[in-house]
Amino acid sequence: MSKRIRRSPLGSSLQRAVTAMTRATLRTGSRVAGEVAGKLARQAVDAATAQLRPPPGPGDWISGQAIGAGGMRRFFLFRPPGVAIAERLPLMVMLHGCGQTAAGFARSTRMNRLAVRERFLVLYPEQDRRVNPQGCWDWYGTVTRQAHAEASTLMAAIDQACLLYPVDPAAIGIAGLSAGAGMAALLATLHPERFRALVMHSGVAPGAAHSAASALAAMGGRREPDLPALAQPLPPLLVIQGDRDLVVAPANGMAAAQSWAAASGAVAMEPRVLRRGRRYPATVTDFKFKRRTIASLCLIEGLGHAWSGGDARQPFSDVKGPDASKMAWAFVARQLPA
Repeated sequence: MSKRIRRSPLGSSLQRAVTAMTRATLRTGSRVAGEVAGKLARQAVDAATAQLRPPPGPGDWISGQAIGAGGMRRFFLFRPPGVAIAERLPLMVMLHGCGQTAAGFARSTRMNRLAVRERFLVLYPEQDRRVNPQGCWDWYGTVTRQAHAEASTLMAAIDQACLLYPVDPAAIGIAGLSAGAGMAALLATLHPERFRALVMHSGVAPGAAHSAASALAAMGGRREPDLPALAQPLPPLLVIQGDRDLVVAPANGMAAAQSWAAASGAVAMEPRVLRRGRRYPATVTDFKFKRRTIASLCLIEGLGHAWSGGDARQPFSDVKGPDASKMAWAFVARQLPA
């Protein structure tokens, strides 16, 4: 997505350093200017390195590359410690939002910490900044088919993870934030048989946009979702949405859940309010068909465009909670085969 998105911390740090170095050099030709420039350059390198540094904690942070119709994309796979060769673990695919990197998203969501405790693998594909300078996934370019090409590359990354690592291919969930949520929804509609569950956090309702122009309107809540007719049933959907989101209109959350439910004939249950300590309160509405939850909407009061319960040091994270990572994994885990 591209509306009201902050520039990435990495790009901003480098730009600030270059600007400061240029000003220092122009103002004086003295040795002090050279020292200042050197210090700022080291700070810029440190900022760049921090964005690539593996998230803290036990386990393996493995880098890889996948090639598909959308070109090549880098990915990182997190493997909890002590995984046996014969094991087959669930896989959680995590798609970052605009202005984020794969490593930054891992630190923001702290999903790896949960993966260690619950024993699952986590795949973090990363958008190429040469393709999109803001790091946004192309979830909307369905008319030009660019979105489908990018989705093909992401599926190649998932296939590669299943081939090279101890993944149970029948136990894959996918989640995303913002543009990542839109791309996750596109993947789930293109390949519903591959995913046990979908989690959309602060994303646009699936099928609401087909171009850059319509994407902006959809982000503002001015477009209706239009799900394609599918031969396969859709995987269950969890929508997490803040009611103070100024980037993606909160109406998108309800629209996503309702359209997903309508595709399976599910109806809304009575909403329930969750309050725990100082966390933001949340209203949860389940949509069920024959006692099976098809879609669930968690509308969080006071949350903006940020991962709920995320690391406060990372962009697009709100530490106050409730914990979206725990909610996402719990929802996916309920859909896994026994």
